[in-house]
Parts: sequence; C-alpha cells; structure tokens
Amino acid sequence: MRLRNTILTTAAFTTAFVLSGLIAGGSATVIEIRSRNAVRLAMEAAGHSWVRVQTDGLQVILLGTAPSEADRFRALTLASTLVDGARVVDNTDVESTQALVAPDFSLEVLRNDDGISLIGLVPAGVDRTALIEELRALVGEGTVTDMLASADYPAPPGWDEAVAFATATLRTVPRSKISVEPGKVFVTAITDSPEEKARIETSLARRRPADLKLSFDISAPRPVITPFTLRFLIDEEGARFDACSADTERARDRILAAARGAGAKGTLGCTLGMGTPSPDWAAAVEMGIGALNEMGSGTITYSDADIALIAADSVTPETFDKAVGELESNLPEVFSLKAELQKKPDASEGVPEFSAILSETGRVTLRGRVLDDRERGLVENFARAQFGFEAVYGATRVDADLPAGWPTRVLAALEALGEVEQGRVVVRPDVVRVTGISGNPQASDAVARILSGHLGEAAAMELDVRYDKRLDPVLALPDGPECVARLNGVLAQHKISFEPGSSTIAADGAETLDALAAAMKDCQGFRMELAGHTDSQGRDEMNLNLSQERAAAVLSALRDRRVLVGNITAKGYGETQPLADNDTEEGREANRRIEFVLLDGEPIEEELPEATAPETAAPEMTEADPAEVLPEGEAPPMEDAAPMEEPAPEGDVVGQEAVEIPVSPASEAKARPKPRPDNLIPKQN
Repeated sequence: MRLRNTILTTAAFTTAFVLSGLIAGGSATVIEIRSRNAVRLAMEAAGHSWVRVQTDGLQVILLGTAPSEADRFRALTLASTLVDGARVVDNTDVESTQALVAPDFSLEVLRNDDGISLIGLVPAGVDRTALIEELRALVGEGTVTDMLASADYPAPPGWDEAVAFATATLRTVPRSKISVEPGKVFVTAITDSPEEKARIETSLARRRPADLKLSFDISAPRPVITPFTLRFLIDEEGARFDACSADTERARDRILAAARGAGAKGTLGCTLGMGTPSPDWAAAVEMGIGALNEMGSGTITYSDADIALIAADSVTPETFDKAVGELESNLPEVFSLKAELQKKPDASEGVPEFSAILSETGRVTLRGRVLDDRERGLVENFARAQFGFEAVYGATRVDADLPAGWPTRVLAALEALGEVEQGRVVVRPDVVRVTGISGNPQASDAVARILSGHLGEAAAMELDVRYDKRLDPVLALPDGPECVARLNGVLAQHKISFEPGSSTIAADGAETLDALAAAMKDCQGFRMELAGHTDSQGRDEMNLNLSQERAAAVLSALRDRRVLVGNITAKGYGETQPLADNDTEEGREANRRIEFVLLDGEPIEEELPEATAPETAAPEMTEADPAEVLPEGEAPPMEDAAPMEEPAPEGDVVGQEAVEIPVSPASEAKARPKPRPDNLIPKQN
C-alpha cells in the first residue's frame, strides 16, 4: 500500500513538471511571436523598412543598415516603446556618411561717412589683416569694423575675384552696401546726383569681369532747378521746347502731351527736378501751350511763377486778345502773365550787333559793338574768365548810341555761350540768338535759364542748341582711333581663324565675333575698312580673292549680330602687306589676319556743314579778312578762331536725364571748366 502511494505521488509530480514545462514553453513562444510581429508592424508603419526583426526567446534583435544615425536612433527608440528596452538588441549598421560640404561663404561690406563694416563668413585662407589695412587706407580717418567669421575650407571658385571687384568698387561709392558671394556681387548705393549715378553704373558695367555676375541698385535725388524754367515756341520750323522742367512724372507726361497736341514731333524730353513754384505747374503749362497753339506762332516762357507770352507779328489782334484773355482768366493764382504782340519790324539798316564765336578748339572771337572802352574791357575780362585768358581774341568797336541795357545783354549772352562746346551768340536790340552744339543734354534748358534770369522772362531769344552725344563727357564715347584700337585689340587677343583654303569662319571664331560686335557698339558712325590679308602661299590672284572673301565673311557675321555695317568696307589685300617673314610658319600665321583701318576720323552721322552768318547780320559779323574790320595796327585774330560749324539735327531731345559714364582721357580733353561769374552780370529789369 505504501509502495502504491509512493508511485502515485511520483507520477503526479512528474506529470505536473511536464505540464508546467509545456505551458511555460508555449507561453514564451507566444510572447516571442507577438513581440516580433508588433515590432515589425511598427517599423513598417514608421517608414523604417530597412529594419529586420528577429526574436530569440524574449530578446528582440534589430538588424539592417540605417540611412543615417538619426534613423537608427529613431528605430531603437520605437522598439523600446513596444518591448522592454532591456530585451532590445541593436545589431544595426549606418551607411557611410559623405564628407562634410563647405559652408556658403558670403560677405557684406557696409560703407558710410563713419567708415566700413565687414560682416559674414569667409574662408580661413583669406588674409583679413591685409584686407582691413587696404580698407583702412581707403576710409582715412574712418574706422574699419571686422565682424567676420571664418571656416577652415578652401575658397570656392569665383570668391577671390568677387572680393577684389567689391573692394575696388568701394573706392567709387562712399555710401553703399556691397554683398559678395562666390562669382556674384550686388551693389546698393546712394549718389548725390543723376550724373554721378550714371557714372557709377557705367563704371561697374565696364569693370565687371566676364565671368562675374553683377547686379546693382544705384539711387540719386532729383536736381534742384532754379529758376524752374520752361520755354516752348512755335515758328516756321514747327513746335518744340527750348527748355522743359517738370516736378513729377505725371506732370511731365501732361506737359509732353500738351506739346504734342500743339504739333511738337520727334523725341521730346523734360527734366524732372525739385523747385516748382506750385503744384499746379503742369496745369499752368498746359494752358499756356494751348494758348500759344491757338495763336499759331510765338513763344511762351515760364520762369518760376512768371510767364511771358510773346505772339509773333503774324497773329491777329483778335486771336491774341481771345487767347490771352482765356489764359489770364484760368491760370492758377500764383502765376502772373505778361503778354505781348510783336509788331512788324520796319526795314532799317545798320542795326547794332555784338557776336561771340566759340570754335571747336575752344578759341573765342568777340566782334561787334560795345558801349565804350570800359565795357570793352569788362566784356573781354568776363570772356577770359569763362574760356581762359589765352583763348579770347577781341575785335569789338565802340558805339556810344547803343540802346539801354546793352552791357547786360552782352554779358548774359557770353555766359550762355559757355554752355556749348562750339557755337555763337548774336546780340541785337530786339533779340538774343544762341546757336551751337553741346555734350550736355540739358544745355538748351541752361541757356534759357541764364538768359531769362538776367534779361527777364519776357526777353526775346532764339535758341538752337543741339545735343551731340560724342561731345558728352558723361558718355565718354570713343573717337575714331580709339575705336580702331579697341577692335584690333579684340583681334589681337584671339584671331579669327578660317577653314583651310576657304572663307568659312571656324567654329571657335564665334566668341571673337561676339566681342567685336560688342566693341562696335559706340563705333558704328566711323568709316572703317575691314581688311583681309593672307600669307604668300598660293597664287597671287587666288590669295587676293581669298582675302576679299574672308573680309566679306567677317563683315557678314557682324551684320548677323545686328551691327550697323553701312560705314564699313570689306577689302582684301592678299599677300601684299605682310607683317612678318613668309619663310617661317610663325611669320605666315601672323600674316594671315583680319584688321580694321580707320578711313575718316569724323563720324558720318555728325559731319557738320560750315555755318553762315545770319541774313540780318551786320558787316562785322561775317568772317571776312580781319584786316577789313580791325583798326589799323591791331593784331589779326588767332587762326583757330573760326566760325562754328552748324550741327546736324539730332532730334528734339530736350532736357533728358543723361547716363553718366566715366570720362576717358580723350573726353576729358574735350571737357573744359565753365566758371559762372554771375556776380559780374547785372540783372536787367
């Protein structure tokens, strides 16, 4: 019995042990499967498809290659939220990381009256000490503030070139911000005048290296115009401005629209500036131009709030009264009108005149009548102050019967002559005439302002002042020799090559042709020859024809690039003008060339006919032998003091804002100072 109980007890314990083992193993398997499935699903849902999940009992093993250390960390964190972190085994790897990329380098340079500030991130290799010393020399007593950070990476392509350009630009823009990036420069600056703005813009464009991207925003205040002047006339030549000023763009548009309504044609311009006497300036000008248009002939001059309307003698009194009455009744309150109907002149002889002729070389000849010896000395001294002591030749004569106010009219005319590069003034009792050419687009405005300021807005004046862009020191256009030197300089840097034995331009010549087209921009008015040359290989006739065809091919290629080639002649010279020995390959290569030759130093578009004296001029106005008009024993005039040449029309461009360009040495020689000794001229009432 006892044995039986022992056996039963042992069997029970054995059975319990087996059952407990089976139950424990099953539970572990279930936990293992559930953990693996839960982690897998979570990884897929979170976008970690790169993770492979295995289990070993209660352990969860993560396998795979993570795209980055961050992804690896996120996967481990996710697994730890699903199972106990102690059960997670990390067997993952991370992809190899690429080398760190260099940071984006940039530099901000701020300059004002107090100094220069440097802000940004620059390569460690930049010599900051040398840069700061260079800028310190530029600002003088100002300070240079260094707020730069550096990174130990090499300078990227275009960085050094951009910094050098920015540093050079600081010399011309005292109030500016310059932003520098590799291969890029952006300039923001404030200037004192539109002329300085144009000069800086052109300087930036000309100095820019070919592979540097440049942007700029240059601003300038509008000029102060004193007095605020406008002069409009209608005569047998048509309607036009001698001077035009406006205070806003809207006012300018209204004024120009009124001028076109009165018959003005061509390109019209009006200077925008400050100093208008009334916000109703445009309305007052519109009314005045409308009244003049109704009369059909005459002039209207605005000098601040004073208006002078002079109707031609062809206008009937009825038309004059009607137009003037309507204008007086409707003008804004601040404006005052003085109107006059000219009378038909009586035929008379011996009308007194004074004239001054300014030649192309800057020499001035004074002729005609003065009141007395004292006035003669005053006039000559005034002219010498204007144009230089050695440049003035006096040939005037005394006439004590001249009308009142004659000295004032003469001095005002001389001052007006200083606004042109070449011209003449004629002073008569009834009118002051100024003709000439100038490199200043606003020269006609300036002349009208000078005459109306000294003689009154009602003074009769006839102005024919033309703008010649080649005399403009702002544009600094090249002359003929400079143009040819520029074009041949392009060819010297890279010759135009042709296919062997043909006139077909090789593919690598496109860049040179583009450079030639750019260089021709300001040179298209000069007569030039495009000469083709060959070496001595081959027959003479064949070489002559080949050189002609190659020159013509280059000319055609320039025409395809929209270059005006009407003044260029293609001519082949074959082997007749070698530069080097044809016995060597180097010599033959030098002789195979294209070159430009200047045929005429004067541009075709600006050839000027010789001026003649006005039909009403007195005998002393003509350019006769000096001995015929000078007192006995007086020295003849300087041979350079020749009469002016009458300029060819350039269109009715009046008072437009000019674009300033750095003055070349040749242009500086053309530009002469024009002092304004206004205190010597009494104002005529």
